Amino acid sequence: MPLLPRRFERLKTVLNQRMSDLTVLVEHVEKPHNLSAILRSCDAVGVLEAHAVSFSGRPRTFNSTAQGSQRWVSLHDHADISTAVHHLKERSFRLYGTNLGVDARDYRDCDFTGPCAFVLGAEKWGLTEEATALMDQAIFIPMRGMVQSLNVSVATATLLYEALRQRQAAGLAPLNGEGVPAQHYSDLLFEWAYPQVAAWCREQGRSYPELNEQGEILEDLPRTAKLRC
Repeated sequence: MPLLPRRFERLKTVLNQRMSDLTVLVEHVEKPHNLSAILRSCDAVGVLEAHAVSFSGRPRTFNSTAQGSQRWVSLHDHADISTAVHHLKERSFRLYGTNLGVDARDYRDCDFTGPCAFVLGAEKWGLTEEATALMDQAIFIPMRGMVQSLNVSVATATLLYEALRQRQAAGLAPLNGEGVPAQHYSDLLFEWAYPQVAAWCREQGRSYPELNEQGEILEDLPRTAKLRC
């Protein structure tokens, strides 16, 4: 079925506001509800992709809380926290780990306008000692109640929206696709618009066809590929 122009415009509007320099890394967050809620917050704020370190041999699942967000926010797996941190630091991310240590700063006193990654740990015990030692800055969210921590998905949303607030105030929140590298933008737009055709292209080892302004595929594809539209 051809892509409706209004659907294509919606996809572009969302992708135009995505930020490749804001991300989340979760360590051993296993509960489907929490992981789903985290990805939903990432999608809502405009995070392009997220990262995860999971326990070995445990398949990851999502529930209805995600509302399909896993389709729009790629979640990249890493073998261990050291590998994940190295990957992000190679890309110039500053890592902020949630922790209640003496060196932790109130998250509202930090500058999140540059490339930053929020690193959050498992539901019960938080970040591991190894992860904590690898952070650039420990941060905390002040509590006024008896309980001294938020649910991991709520904490993620709180931090992400503060980062978005700061970027909007500084005029740095993207509106026209400037938050995503040009070639990656084009590839993602095609994958969002025609996921099955994109899968076929990858199977064939070929590049994606170009789209016109209305979201129509310009190339005359084989019948087997057209059936995937």
